[in-house]
Amino acid sequence: MEKYIQDFKSYLIGEKNASVHTVNSYLTDLGQFVEFLHESGHGGARETFHPNKIDRLVIRSFMSFLYEKSASGATMARKLSTLSSFFRFLCREGHLKTNPAKTIPAPKKIKKLPSYLSVDEIFRLLELPKGKSFISCRDRAILELFYSTGVRISELTGIRMDDLHLPERMVKVRGKGKKERLLPMGKKSADVLETYIELRGRKTSHLNPKPKGLFLNFRGREISVRGVRKIVKKYIKQNHFSGKISPHSLRHSFATHMLDAGADLRSIQEMLGHSSLSTTQKYTHLTIDRLAEAYDKAHPRALKKAPVRHS
Repeated sequence: MEKYIQDFKSYLIGEKNASVHTVNSYLTDLGQFVEFLHESGHGGARETFHPNKIDRLVIRSFMSFLYEKSASGATMARKLSTLSSFFRFLCREGHLKTNPAKTIPAPKKIKKLPSYLSVDEIFRLLELPKGKSFISCRDRAILELFYSTGVRISELTGIRMDDLHLPERMVKVRGKGKKERLLPMGKKSADVLETYIELRGRKTSHLNPKPKGLFLNFRGREISVRGVRKIVKKYIKQNHFSGKISPHSLRHSFATHMLDAGADLRSIQEMLGHSSLSTTQKYTHLTIDRLAEAYDKAHPRALKKAPVRHS
């Protein structure tokens, strides 16, 4: 079984151009499935177990196992999708005749609207990094670029120095499937980045070879996704923002505020790097919810007590 998983990994990297995050997610899901097979008695010896011993009942048992572990519908659906992709690959390679996961319905997902910050909250967050040190300037640049472009955290850490075009206020990012897109940024972001780059040059003046990544850690090495997540969470926690706010909330805030300001959905889709417009449309619900709330509070026909009219 391990051989087939390693072949699948090579396929994801070599042919699908999947990101490191996506590959790790697939491997984690498959690892849990393999553990389930052996702990539940569905799988034989690890060295000799063949995928053709897996049928619909085995996969349904795995879904039941996840349900008993209180896994969410979204988590169960993702793991089922992983299995379906894995078995589809094995069918393509001739190891299986049919995909045992193909006909199993995906669990229902509870639709959750993305968390986001208001414009005032975003401005407050962007002003939190204080001082003129390398770390403070870097943190300001990270927060500004996040909100100015709506990039994913993995895209932000993947930006190289030669991807940045400050005179034109543009930056090139690599999204899912290594698809590149060129994004505009605001003047404030460009100014903050210009200050950071000057300090970055001093930080790396003694390094050989010099790092190619735009954002660096305190040692002068390219920063990781985990490092950026810790930075953003630090400032979110520092200001005690209400609700469940995460680094991804900056991306949601960007899209929501753009939509509120009149940007069309297709443009937002392009900037976010969504392959499907339906993914972008979730942000319209946020705007509609606020419009409905404003209507209920202000419109005379929506008030609980309509004004009394005297004849």
